[in-house]
Amino acid sequence: MSLDLNSISVFIALAEAKSFRAAAERLGVSRPAVSQAIQRLEDRLGAALVQRTTRSVSLTEMGAQLYQRVAPAVSEVALALDATRDREAKPSGLLRLAVSSIAERFISGSLVASFTAAYPGISLDITITDEEFDIVAEGYDAGVRLGEVIEQDMIAVPVSDEQRQLVVGAPAYFKQHGRPQHPTDLAQHRCIGWRPSPRVEPYRWEFGRNGRDFDVAVHPEVTTNDMWVMVRTACAGGGLTFGMEETFLPYIRRGELESVLEDYCPRFAGFFLYFAARRNAPPKLRALIDHFRFRPAATGS
Repeated sequence: MSLDLNSISVFIALAEAKSFRAAAERLGVSRPAVSQAIQRLEDRLGAALVQRTTRSVSLTEMGAQLYQRVAPAVSEVALALDATRDREAKPSGLLRLAVSSIAERFISGSLVASFTAAYPGISLDITITDEEFDIVAEGYDAGVRLGEVIEQDMIAVPVSDEQRQLVVGAPAYFKQHGRPQHPTDLAQHRCIGWRPSPRVEPYRWEFGRNGRDFDVAVHPEVTTNDMWVMVRTACAGGGLTFGMEETFLPYIRRGELESVLEDYCPRFAGFFLYFAARRNAPPKLRALIDHFRFRPAATGS
C-alpha cells in the first residue's frame, strides 16, 4: 500500500480540530478538500475513521487507534525536517499568537514593531482573545497569558515583571460619590465590569491583604469584554473599574483617573509567553522567545 502523507496530515488536523471547517482553516484549504482527503484515506484503508453529524465530528474506534499511532510519528518527522531545513535558514514563516487583551506591554506596539523589524522574514498573526482554549489544537504557535491560567504541560517564558490590579475612577466621580475604604464598600458604588465572553459571569474583583486573598462580586452597571470601553467610561465619570495597573498608568499620570484601595492590591506573577514543549523549536519561535523574554529596564544611579 502506497503512503499518502497528505491524507494522513489532513486526518490528524481533523482529529485535533474536531471540525471540517476548523481543520480546513488550519490547513489553509477548502472544506471539500478536507472531506475528499478523508474519503480517500477511508477508501484506502477500507474502514470508517470519523463519525459525521450535522454539528460535530468524532473518531471511530479505528480512527482513534490510527491517530494514536500516526500523530507522534508525523510530529517527529516534522521536527526532523524543521531541524534540518532551519539549520542554515534565517527565521521565517508565519507565527500565530493568541494574546490576552490585558497584556499591555506586549500589545502596546513597540515590541511587535521591533520584532518585525529585526526579523523581516517572519509574519505575525496576532489574535487578541481572553477565551481559554488549547492553543495547539487551534493551530497557534504560542500565546501570552497571566501565568496562573497557563496549563502545566506548557513551557512558559516571562515577558513582563510582576503585575497588580487596581480599582480606579475619575476625580469627578470621587468628588460626587466619595472613595471606598474597603473592597466591601464597592457594593455601594457604580462599577464597570469585565467578562471575557457573553457565556461567562462578570469577573470577580480580586484583592488580598496580610497574605489572605479574597474576591468581591460587584454588580456592574456596565459590563463589557473591551478594556477600552471600561477605561473610557471610567474617565468620563461613569463609575469605578478594575484592571491591570500598567493599563491605567498613562491615565493616572495625566490625572484622568485615580486609584483607590491600593493596600488591598498585592502584586503577583505577570505575563508569560507560552508554547508546547518541543524537542526542537523552529527558529521563528526561538526568535520570538529571545526577543520577547522580559528584561527589567536598567535604572540610573
